Formats: sequence, structure tokens, C-alpha cells
Amino acid sequence: MDWDDIRYFLAVARGGSVRAAAERLGVNHSTVLRRIAQLEEHLGAQMFEKLPSGYRLTAAGEEVLELANQMETSSNQLETRVFGRDQSVRGLLRVTLAPPFATHLLMPDFADFARLHPDIEMEILSSGELANLTNREADVAIRVVYDRKTLPLNLHGLKGPEVFGAVYISRDRLAAWRAGAPDPIRWIVISVHGIPDWASEGEVRTRGVPFRTTDAEAQLAAVRQGLGITTLPCFIGDADPLLVRVPGTELHMYGTAWLLTQGETRKTKRVQLFTEFVSRKLAAYAPLLSGLSVSRD
Repeated sequence: MDWDDIRYFLAVARGGSVRAAAERLGVNHSTVLRRIAQLEEHLGAQMFEKLPSGYRLTAAGEEVLELANQMETSSNQLETRVFGRDQSVRGLLRVTLAPPFATHLLMPDFADFARLHPDIEMEILSSGELANLTNREADVAIRVVYDRKTLPLNLHGLKGPEVFGAVYISRDRLAAWRAGAPDPIRWIVISVHGIPDWASEGEVRTRGVPFRTTDAEAQLAAVRQGLGITTLPCFIGDADPLLVRVPGTELHMYGTAWLLTQGETRKTKRVQLFTEFVSRKLAAYAPLLSGLSVSRD
């Protein structure tokens, strides 16, 4: 039996559709169908029932799923143990983190690390989705965690500094508001988040409907343009010369930065080098991350 066929089977079972499986695996629709058909022919049983709502496992598929999960676990354990013995400073290193951390804080440091270790092939997985370290979707994760108890027990963590946010407005817009400009000041929000409960409006009062964006970069561009006020991590807002904190508002703790690795993977030389390097950088950024690096306007 081809293990790759099992991987495709698991992707369809977990995603509920061929399309979701294809996107997860980075292949086209026909490849997924061909692999599933190949598995069904080999086993002599139909794995899925196609419904208007997606793909549902048959009774035979349910039995295969249990064994396939066991196969995946064994495969991952074998791979991480072998990978953990690799002490070379060459090869692939995959790092997952939220886009703001990559774009506004750590990319210069990643570049420095790449220059120090030119034989390490770095892959930065900058996404809002959490990569699964157990399944080897990444080697190192940089995450902000509010409650340490939510960290998976099988991950090894290096604790970093606390990360705070605040409410920001453009300097020009604040000056115009103080001068009595009639234009309403709006809340700028990322649609999936909305206006957080902790974000008091302070001295600047908002009026009218919110201005909604779908991502952090559009949110930042909107507040720079003077559309209104918004919440940002302090390492973004305080470092931007066009922005200032809204007078009368308070800091809010997002959580603590953690460098996470898994099992045998953390024993590899390149993972050790990277985590030690970034841990030092994060410690140096502690004042900026805490919002204590600047005085409030």
C-alpha cells in the first residue's frame, strides 16, 4: 500500500471535500480523485459517499480512518526521531508565526540568521492559522499565548516577553480633531475581530459606522490615512512615526511570546541555533513588545 494514498485519504476525511484536500496538499483536484480511486481499488472497497454537502466516510472508510491515523502517528514519530539526529547546519528550517510578527518585527533578524547560516534553507510560514508541529507542518512556531495551560503538552517551549497592545490614531488626525475638524472619527476593525471590549475610546470619541478590513495590513493603512482609531500591537503602533496612542486609553496584554518546538525536532542543530538566536532577539525587544519603550502622547 502506498503511504501517499493514505495521506490523500486523510486529507479528504478531515477536510470533508476533494477541494479542501487539494488546497491542503497543494495539488490539483484530479490528483486527489486519482489517489482516492487508487486506494479504493487496492482495498476493494469504497471509502467515501459523495453528498451535496461534501464527502462522507462509508463504514469501510471509518475503519480505514482509525488505522490511517495510527499510520500517520507512527510515520511522524519515525521522521522526527531521524530528523532529531541530524546535527548538520544545512537543510530546511520551517518557521511559523503570525504575519505582523514576520512583517513588523522579526524579518530583519531572520535575514541576519540566513546570512550567518547560508546553508540553511529557511521557509517562513506567515499565516494566521496555527501550523501543526506534531505533524511536521513546521519545525519552530513563534506564538503569542494568553494562557500557558493552552499550550499542547507535547511541545517544548522557550518563554519570551509579554506582548501588549494599545489604541492608535494618526498624528495628523489627532491634531485635526483637537483643532475641531468636523469629520467623524471611526473605529477601524478587522472584520472577524470587531471592537475589543478592553479598548476604551479615551478622549477621542468615535461616531458613525465602523470601517472594516479583512487583514492587519489594510487596518494599518487605514489608520495611517486618518480614517479613525484602531487597536494595534505596541511593537507596530509605537514604531510607526505616523501614529500616536489615543490619549486616555490603556495598554492591554495580548499574551506571552513563546518559541515552540516538538519532540526530537528540537534536538537538531539548526533548530537549536535558530531558537537560541531568536530568543535573544525577543528578549531585546521586550520594552517595545510591552509598550514601555515610548512615552504616551
